Formats: sequence, C-alpha cells, structure tokens
Amino acid sequence: MGQASRTTKLLLDLAFRTRGGVNTSKRAYLEETAKILDAARAFYLAFFLAHSDKLTERVRYFSEKHQEERERLISPNELLTWAESLTVATAAHPHPLPSYHFSEQFPEFPFIYRRSVIKDALGKARSYLSNLANWNTRGKKKGQPGSPGASNHPTLYDEAFCLDLDETDLRTGPHTCFARLKVYTGTQWQWHNYPVKLSRYFEARWRDPVWETQSPKLIVGKKSAALHFPQVKHVEAKRVKERKEDPHLVTIGVDLNVKNLAVVTVRQDERIIETVFLTDHGLDQARYRHLKKIARKQWQTGKPIKGEHSNQQLWRHVRRTNEDAAHKVAHQIAEICAKYPGCILLFERLRKIRPKGGSKSRRMNRRQANQLRGKINQYTKDKAYASCSTVTVEVNPHGTSQYCSRCGAKGERFSYRGGKRIVEKWGKLFFCPSCHYEANADHNASKNMHHSFYHKLHWEWRDKRRADPAPSG
Repeated sequence: MGQASRTTKLLLDLAFRTRGGVNTSKRAYLEETAKILDAARAFYLAFFLAHSDKLTERVRYFSEKHQEERERLISPNELLTWAESLTVATAAHPHPLPSYHFSEQFPEFPFIYRRSVIKDALGKARSYLSNLANWNTRGKKKGQPGSPGASNHPTLYDEAFCLDLDETDLRTGPHTCFARLKVYTGTQWQWHNYPVKLSRYFEARWRDPVWETQSPKLIVGKKSAALHFPQVKHVEAKRVKERKEDPHLVTIGVDLNVKNLAVVTVRQDERIIETVFLTDHGLDQARYRHLKKIARKQWQTGKPIKGEHSNQQLWRHVRRTNEDAAHKVAHQIAEICAKYPGCILLFERLRKIRPKGGSKSRRMNRRQANQLRGKINQYTKDKAYASCSTVTVEVNPHGTSQYCSRCGAKGERFSYRGGKRIVEKWGKLFFCPSCHYEANADHNASKNMHHSFYHKLHWEWRDKRRADPAPSG
C-alpha cells in the first residue's frame, strides 16, 4: 500500500476589469494577505526556536494495540494547542506571554489562518533543528544550516475559501465560477469573490473520485495568482523484492540523453521485446539558439544590477519548453509501463552532472539539458506509480555506456562523419571489439541497465575477500 500525489492548478483571472478580471484593489488584497501571513509565520518561528526543548519533548501514552504504556514524540496538534495557550488571549488563558502576545500584535487575526501559520512554522523549526543536530554530529566546520525563512505560500483551509463547481456549466462562458477567499485588505479581513479560469481539464481532475483533494495553497506571483490543490491517491503496489520472485518479470530500462531524450527497452525472459526512441524534435538546438541570444545580450549589457533578472521572457520560454517536454516524455513512458502490469521501471542513479568547457551558451544549454533529465526522471516516477502502480528502481550507472550489452566486454564509441569512422568519447554508435556487436550507443546503454539491475556481466557481485592472504609488509 502506497500513496501517490499530484497538484491540480486553478488560475485566478487577474486580467483587467473590462475583460472580466478582478479590479486592482482585489489584486492588492492577495499580496497583503501573503505579507501578513509571512509576518505571523515569522512570529511563531521565533517562538518555536526560543522554546526548542519543547519540540523534542517525549510524552507517555497508552497503546491500544499493545495494551501498554509507551513513549513517543509530542505530536504537532499537541504543540499547536500548547503554542496557542501561551500566545493567544482566551477565556481559559487570559494572560499570554508578554514577549509573545500574538493577539496584541495581530488583532482580529482569523483562527484558521493562525493555525495554518503555526503548522508551517512548526514544520520549518523542526526541520531546521534536525538538520542542525545532524550537522553537529558530523563535526564539520562548513555547511552549517542557515536559519529558516518565514516566507511560504498560504494554506487555505475550508473556513478560508469556498469553491463550488456543482452548479457550474463550463459551456456558457469563461467566467461562470468564482472562488470566494478570505483576504486581508490592509486594515481588516473580508470575504471577496475572485473569477477563476475554468477548463474541462481542471473539472475532470477535480471530480475524479479516486483522488482525494486536500487544502489548497494560494500562489501569488508578479503577474498571476492560482490555487494549487494537492491530491492524494492510495495505490496497491508490491515491493521490488516480491516482484523479483516472478520468473517472467518485465523490466523497463530508460536511458536519458540529450538528442534522444529517452531510449526505452522492455525486457522479459532475458530478451528485449520492445524498444522505443523518444527524441527531442529539435528542442536542444532551439534551446541553444535562445541561450546564445541570452549570452550575447548579457555580454552587451555588461555587469548585471543586483536583484534584477535579464531576458525574463526568453528564460520563461526556455523553462516552459523544458517543462512541456518533460511531461510529454514522462506520459509516453508511463503508457509503456501500463502495457506491462507488475513491471519495474529502471533509471540510472545519476546526481550532479556539471558542464565543463565550451562557450557560456553551451554550458547553459548543457545545464538546462541536465535539469530536463531530472524532471523526466521525477515526473515518470510519479505518473507511472499513480496510473499503473509501477515501482521505480535506480540502478548503478557505472559502465552502461562503455560495456557491451551482449558479451560484457569493454567497447568503444564512434560516429560517422563524411563517410569516415571517427572514434570519440561521445560517439553516437557503439562497437564491441570482442563479439563485433554494433548498435546505437544509447540503445546499448538502455539494455545494460537490465544487466545492472540483475547484477550480471560487468555488474555481477564481486567477493571482496581475497582468495589468498595479502603479503606481509
């Protein structure tokens, strides 16, 4: 039993009033709301860090399952009640701490927003203290965790927003539904209606009974605002150890590259039964042209001003194309996994790949290509797990592009230029001098991922103990 998650976005219409959007003052209310919630979050973050001993307190409880008293870490709900009793003036607790009097600093603050920022601040404080304790345990002088920041996107509980789509007809017009939000106007808290940009895509995800919708977050940008609805789904999936007991197990190896964004090989009963090449359709060249233009403009303008970002429209376009390509490739791989129930998806365990050499535009392009590969990896894991309960395994990448997938001998990479065979490190083709096997280098690497998963050929387990004793001295 596992849990898959996704995010469904609903854009607020911030266009001009004449085009059906909200007025200027309502747009300013969203910024004021985010600003005062950040201030409240900073208040409780300082409060929790000043009482850090309370966050690690152990409490005793009676376990119904074991029928005995046990000890556990204090829960977030218990900490929330404790924090409110010391900072909020109520009939039961009329005298909060003088230095942390929340009711005095934030009068008429809605209780639902207060509990939201307390939970956020509690999570940030516990994460910071945990990282700091780990850093102190390692005894390193560098890399000390910095103090947590207070800024975060507001979480809207049921009492802070309202969205009803039951009476909405998407065919009558673009503005048939409004999101009712409780916002801060700068002087008081009020309810206001905000038109939203509905679509059939959002309605289908919103009404899907399999996915459980949780409290949304309000994402306020410079030119846009949206409600992000987290959705979770319970998934029945076997563990990798249990799946490997199947003698006819299907493994799907995915080798991520630059031109061929993904080379997918499907293996069953020690033979490849399907191969799919997912190309970039010229994405790498188009992205390089844009980044070359950005590098030239940055060279012409000279030293940038601190705090300003140049070429924002070009960068936004590059990020959007990368995001779109990642989702499309991930969706195609997930469709392949759906054809083989109970299969295992294989990726190489790659982490930081730093571009070296070349011009500035080339280095930026390689950096964007590496980020694209990471996005494809992450999106494919999420989509395959949510749609067909496919689990993912990251295998050892050592030698997948250098060794022969047929005999296991070390081969060479080469390319053809002008009818001549040129041996080079990043050649498109692979040749094995032992068995004379010749194939596409990415396809050979994708096949080697199956050997790495089963620990065969070059990836076979090695006995580290010496057969004979080491010589003395």
